[in-house]
This record gives sequence, structure tokens and C-alpha cells, in this order.
Amino acid sequence: MNLVKKHIEYINWVNELKSLIQNTQIKASISVNRELLGLYWRLGQSISDKVEKTNWGSSVVEELSKDLKKEFPNQKGFSRSNLFSMKKWFEFYSKSEIEIEKIQQLVGQIPWGQNVLIISKSKNIEEAIFYSNKTIENNWSRSVLLHQIELGYYERRGKATTNFIETLPAPHSELATETLKDPYKFDFLTLQEKALEKDIENQLVKHITSFLLELGKGFSFVGQQIPVKIDNQDFYIDLLFYHIKLKCYIVIELKAIEFKAEFAGKMNLYLSAIDDTLKTEAENPTIGLLLCKSKSEIIAEYALRGMKQPIGIAEYEINKAIPKEIKTELPTIEEIELATTKAMHNAGESAKIKKEQ
Repeated sequence: MNLVKKHIEYINWVNELKSLIQNTQIKASISVNRELLGLYWRLGQSISDKVEKTNWGSSVVEELSKDLKKEFPNQKGFSRSNLFSMKKWFEFYSKSEIEIEKIQQLVGQIPWGQNVLIISKSKNIEEAIFYSNKTIENNWSRSVLLHQIELGYYERRGKATTNFIETLPAPHSELATETLKDPYKFDFLTLQEKALEKDIENQLVKHITSFLLELGKGFSFVGQQIPVKIDNQDFYIDLLFYHIKLKCYIVIELKAIEFKAEFAGKMNLYLSAIDDTLKTEAENPTIGLLLCKSKSEIIAEYALRGMKQPIGIAEYEINKAIPKEIKTELPTIEEIELATTKAMHNAGESAKIKKEQ
């Protein structure tokens, strides 16, 4: 028994040291990144000032690149394109009404590649700051960040039709509203246009990692087709999640058709049941999210009016690309060209035979 206790104590100690080392490494990398970005900021500012205040023109950047690379052959980052990126980066944020120091502190926490991507894809400073914050919050890689930008995360956040202001206390209502989107992009699914709700649900669970990424940070998957018994009748909830930041359960119901008013009534039933059976006193009220193929904003707002439970209604979009199994059955461009050439050749031969006859 003493040996087991000693072994457990040793494992815990090793885990503590591992955590200490990892945290130190993270802090060190952040510190190095912040120093590097501080240098890039000053370089960008200097280049911007020189190009604006002198008659050297932008061609001076190419000369500067050659001189810096010659002086610092072992240091990367002094290419012509990267120096122009530094200039663009500084000029992009210098137009902001926010204090430059605050912006520098924010952007200094994310890698240079993500910074360049954000200013290249963002329409304004507000959007750029949003994606910078989300990159820090979610630790997004460059590919994930690009994916979120291309899906228009900035424009979709907080757009779901909800009754949160009436049913949840502030600031919980604002946080819950900001958590939901509209529409949800299930681009990782490839289903038929008239896919059944069960098919969509099964695919979402199969691709749960991508689904959680689309839902956003804080969502934790609890289960699928969760049974709920109400007055000796069995009901089944499509998908049940728990949101760590909101500290509440989230019921998600999928509808493969346009939103109907009666959907809200059934969701209200489910939320009451989860609150009575799973929610503890320390947790916030359960939130419902109805994901429909389409919805009328007016009907959705009317359906939620007077509801006592917090419910959100949003649309979802499924990838309409050709499924892989169908793609394999389609001819390639080369095959089409070959078939066309053969057809033209055969047509020519036929015409020649007829002429000879």
C-alpha cells in the first residue's frame, strides 16, 4: 500500500513539474514573440514614415531588404514582401481611435503569420481586433483562423433570433447572445439537399470535433438522443451540450425544414425537463437552440414572445459540394477531352466514308 501511495505521489510530483516547464515555455515563447512583433512594429512605422516624408518611393523597401539580409544573414523576416507587410500592419492600426499601446499589447500575443492574415482579410479595425481576440482566446492556428474568417464568423456572431434579454439576467443574457451564431456553417458535411434530420444529426456527431469548432469555445458534448421521461411519456433530445463559460446545459434540436412556431413549444418542454432533472442550483437555466434549414424572422420572434425559457433560433447551411462517392463516378477533364477527340475523329471518318460512297 505504501508503495502504491509513493508511486502516486511521484506521478503527481512529475505532473506538477511538467506543468511548470510547459507554462514557462509558453511564457517564454510569448515573450519572444512580443519582442519580435515590437521590432516589426517599429520597422513598419519607420518604413511608412520614410516613404511618406521623402521622395524615395516604395522601391527603397527592396534596397532595405537587401541591406538587412546582408547585415543579418541568419535572421529571417527581412524579405521585401515581409517588410511591406510590416508597413501595412502599422498603417492599418495607426488609423484606429483605440490607444496604439493597447493595440500593440493585443496583437503582440499572437504570431506574426496570424497578424498578417488578419489585416489582409479584415474589412476594418473592429473586425481585426475581434479576430485577434478570438485567436488568443481559442489558440487558433493560421489554418483554423483562415477557416473562421472565410466562414464569416465575425458577421454571424450574435445573429440568432433569441429571447435571452427577456429570460436571462444581465450580463448572462449578453454573453449567451454573443455565443450563438446565424447561420451555422456545416461545411464539413456533404449530404443530399433533402437530408433527413437523423442523417444530419449522425453526421454532426461523427464529425464532433468540427461541430464543436463551429459551435465555438466552451461547448462540451454530453450526448445524442438523450431520453427524457415526462408524465410516463418518453421524449428524446437530439443533442445535449454543456457550456463551461455560461455554466448551463444547451439543448440543440435539428429541423430539416423551415422553422415552425410549434418547435418553440416543444423546446420549452425539453428545457423545463432538463432544468428539473439535470441542472443544479449552482448552474444557470438551460438554453435551447433550434437549428432549422430556414426561418422567417417575424414568425421566430412571435413564437418566442412570452416564452419563459431561453431559446435561440438559427439557420444552418450544409456543404452543397458533390459527394466524394459521386465524384469518383464522374469523368475527369482528360477523359472528357479524350472522348470529345474520339467523337470528332469518328464524325470525320463517317463524313469521309459517306463522301466516298
